[in-house]
Amino acid sequence: MLTPSESLQLLRRGTAQILSEQELLAKLAENRPLTVKLGVDPTAPDIHLGHTVGLQKLRQFQDLGHNAVLIIGDFTAMIGDPSGRSATRPQLSHYEVMENARSYQEQAFKILDPARTRIVFNGEWFEIMPFEEVIRLNSRVTLQQMLQREDFRERIEKGQAIHAHEIQYPIMQGWDSVKIRADVEIGGTDQLFNILVGRDLQKEEGQPQQVAFMVPILEGLDGVQKMSKSLGNYIAVNEPPIDMFGKVMSISDALMEHYYLLLLGEDVPPGHPMDAKKELARRLTALYHDANAATTALEDFNTRFSRRDLEHADLPTLSLNGIGSDIVSAVLAGFEQGFGQTKSRGDARRLVEGGSVQHNGNKITNAKAVIAFAPEDILRLDKRHAVRIRA
Repeated sequence: MLTPSESLQLLRRGTAQILSEQELLAKLAENRPLTVKLGVDPTAPDIHLGHTVGLQKLRQFQDLGHNAVLIIGDFTAMIGDPSGRSATRPQLSHYEVMENARSYQEQAFKILDPARTRIVFNGEWFEIMPFEEVIRLNSRVTLQQMLQREDFRERIEKGQAIHAHEIQYPIMQGWDSVKIRADVEIGGTDQLFNILVGRDLQKEEGQPQQVAFMVPILEGLDGVQKMSKSLGNYIAVNEPPIDMFGKVMSISDALMEHYYLLLLGEDVPPGHPMDAKKELARRLTALYHDANAATTALEDFNTRFSRRDLEHADLPTLSLNGIGSDIVSAVLAGFEQGFGQTKSRGDARRLVEGGSVQHNGNKITNAKAVIAFAPEDILRLDKRHAVRIRA
């Protein structure tokens, strides 16, 4: 058993902000299981590693003996969280949300302990809420409060629309905390406003206020913007093991430190950065698949790239007739035919000029080059993708 101070020290690791640490320490000192809330909106059927940062922290609370409550926002998802958004989200039907929720739960339980997780749909209370109560709930929050949000202010300044239903989102998220009497709410740093609304509503209801436990936003594969499916810089939890392994290997060495801390709760191990990155990729693949799949993915990566033995690797194929007349066209065809990915000519040209493209092991840097391809040639498209030419 850890002391309250030791628990706080453990929980603080990999956290952006806790409002406040004194409150959390006092709650931990009560020597009772805390109710720790994490709300998720199943707006898509798949979750990516960015979503798992909060789930990992919730599992950490579980391992310390606290009660995890995963709020599935079947009603809030129909609004769509406006946090950090420059435009209104497309609205989903309740049927679409519930279909996504089934897949979301399966993936979340790769991290959380199902036996110690309480799943709650916020439709339990919003579906039966009379309109009179909706009005009363809205009366507790002013429009000025809502417009303090940076994302709303920016949209107003740019002349972009803010729809009335979007203003409901923080209120609904806050009411979730009241209904489950949350002691702690975990959220990304972009969720701070919503979580503080929950604190205010709890206070008005005469409840102890929840601690706002903010976790960092995970950067995507580009190392700049947050991980997002819409930006194409994501690693999905249910991706095939080889693809997951390869994507992790594509991140920069600088980003690796953040991934180790937020996804595994550890420091980068000593030694060569390439070995550390392989270990990160292996462990993440094992976590979301299994040890055998991770070992296979490592061996495949070594075959394809570390040993440069692409000749004997099982590669997707590219038709000789569909290559095109220049190296840029060949790269575009390789991504589309081999991996189902659509790239722009600008993307392909940058890969060539950046030295990522190789033909039979020879680097091609002239974007205007015309290559005499033949069957069984190997065209390497970038660090993670290569194809074999077929007749």
